[in-house]
Amino acid sequence: MPVTTINPPGLPTPNGYAHVSAATGSRLIHIAGQAAHDPDGTIVGPGDLIAQTERALGNVAIALAAAEATFDDVVNLTFYVPNWDESKYPALAEGIRAAATALGINPIKPGALVGVASLGRPEWLIEISATAVTT
Repeated sequence: MPVTTINPPGLPTPNGYAHVSAATGSRLIHIAGQAAHDPDGTIVGPGDLIAQTERALGNVAIALAAAEATFDDVVNLTFYVPNWDESKYPALAEGIRAAATALGINPIKPGALVGVASLGRPEWLIEISATAVTT
């Protein structure tokens, strides 16, 4: 399933994401927000944004596989982080890099980083949702 990312002239060059994705396909897949939990629901990496980001992206990959999709099919990622401030960016970026290496994926997609007051459980430091398109 071809997904092309585009950074058009006239917009600032982004760091860590793309402005646009164009997909060819007919099957739209929505992945609910994934947090850093193992199959039993135990939180992975308590208090560690790097570990939780890596695991949450890994859980997105598991959900994609269940829908017969991969990160190559992802057209949008949304990262929700409670009490966001820029001091959290290095840990978030390191977690994304760790997941990219472990999963062999390119996480550079259009998306959003949304600072929120809280998530579904107080120990969650991140939640990640995705949209993908396949044929």
